[in-house]
Amino acid sequence: MTSAVKEHVEALCKKLYDKKALDILSLDVADRTIIADCFIVCSGRSSAQVQSLSDEASAFARERSLPLLRTEGYAQGRWIVLDFGDILLHIFHPEERQYYNIERLWQDDANAVNYSARFAEKAE
Repeated sequence: MTSAVKEHVEALCKKLYDKKALDILSLDVADRTIIADCFIVCSGRSSAQVQSLSDEASAFARERSLPLLRTEGYAQGRWIVLDFGDILLHIFHPEERQYYNIERLWQDDANAVNYSARFAEKAE
C-alpha cells in the first residue's frame, strides 16, 4: 500500500470515527487481491446511520479528489460498499457485519489496524 493510500485511509477512518462509526478496522489486502489495496470495515447503529456514514465518506472523497467508482447497497442501508479504487469501504448494520464477518476472511495479525481503538487512545 502506498503512502498516499495510507494517508487517505487514516483520514477517512478519522472522519468515520468523528461521525460515530463503530469498530473501524482497516485491512491491508494488497498482497491478497487485485481488487483493492485496503478494505475499511465499520458499522453504524442503524440503517439511517449507515447511510449517513456513506454520505460522509462520499463527501470526503469529493474533498480529496478521490474517485468514487461505485456504490452498492445504499437504498437498503444494511451493507453499503463504496469503491474508491485502491480503497473499498464496507459500512455495515451490526447484524449484517456479524453474519458476514468479512474480517474473518481477510484479517491476520499483521495486516489489520483497529482505528476505533487507536483514536480512542489518542482522545484520552
